[in-house]
Amino acid sequence: RFHTTTLCETNINDLCTFCVFNEEFKYILLPVSYTLVFVIGLALNAMALYVIVCRTKHWRPSTIYMFNLTMCDTLYIFTLPFLIYYYADENDWPFSEPVCKLIRFLFYANLYGSILFLCCISLHRFVGICYPVRSLNWVSARQARLVSMAVWACVLFCQAPVLYFVRTRDVATERICYDTTSPELFDDFLVYSSIVSVLMFALPFMVVMVCYGLMVRKLLEPGWGSERGSEGLRSSQTPHPSKHKSVKMIIIVLAAFMLCFLPFHLTRSLYYSFRYLSCSLLEASSIAYKVTRPLASANSCVDPILYFLAGQDARSSLTRKIKLSSPKPTGPTVLQTACRNLINHWKAILLVSHVGLLSNPQKKNIQNTPLFI
Repeated sequence: RFHTTTLCETNINDLCTFCVFNEEFKYILLPVSYTLVFVIGLALNAMALYVIVCRTKHWRPSTIYMFNLTMCDTLYIFTLPFLIYYYADENDWPFSEPVCKLIRFLFYANLYGSILFLCCISLHRFVGICYPVRSLNWVSARQARLVSMAVWACVLFCQAPVLYFVRTRDVATERICYDTTSPELFDDFLVYSSIVSVLMFALPFMVVMVCYGLMVRKLLEPGWGSERGSEGLRSSQTPHPSKHKSVKMIIIVLAAFMLCFLPFHLTRSLYYSFRYLSCSLLEASSIAYKVTRPLASANSCVDPILYFLAGQDARSSLTRKIKLSSPKPTGPTVLQTACRNLINHWKAILLVSHVGLLSNPQKKNIQNTPLFI
């Protein structure tokens, strides 16, 4: 069956023309991509929650931010089966309108909650690297909890209008669950969406870029994060583990912004802007917008990777878990026991010989000769 989408384009004379174009591709793209995000994201976030809740004894500020980020992703992941069914059934919403509102609300809450918590993690790391002494007074678990509560309050307050704008509508034999709003409310939604995009995406994105620029400059300073060890006349420099962790965090967070958040906001802005220009531009921007929606959802899979790769505690906990679950050896083999007994036997002989020589230093002036065993 051929599916089309009809959108209204208003011109200067207040006339209305209708743009009709094919959206058949999204009935394959969205269910498949959402299924992958659901399976991978559920496994990764469940593992992250297990490590944070069950294996972490002392919650640092970064742990608190990651816990809230993981909860944000988990809440959204549980809404994906509804969207998978909806798009697989070709835009026929079988549930009530309140469920439709809740699903769309959780999508935007996850989107902007993830952005804000990633911004908090970036600021926390920036203070620790660029102002290590002052960070002892500036950063604490209590302050991280207060900041997290403020982030949740901001997200809920700013995304509450979504519950008003999102509607369902019966069209022919289908019920549509709008991902934005109904056509008659679109102009109001456009103003609201633009304000939210500036406050909850553009500004945090600028903050993250500035923080990482200053962090990179600090990390590139000669001698930063190096540990000098000396043994006699020898000295060596080894990179501090904090430097590797910071580099990994910078790469992962920038990847999340560049691959998940930035394409979605750019294509959505173009989609809204081209609504009043031409049908061809509107169709192209609509396709790009729907392609980037799964990318925005994929941040639920990227966020746990940030925790596992940039957090040494998480890797250590998982390593211990794997070691405990792996089968232990039953005991040394006969060959290993024989080799060990032989080595101990020769050590004893050499030790006795050495003691005897030390007790009679007249034989050979050997007491000053180092003995290596």
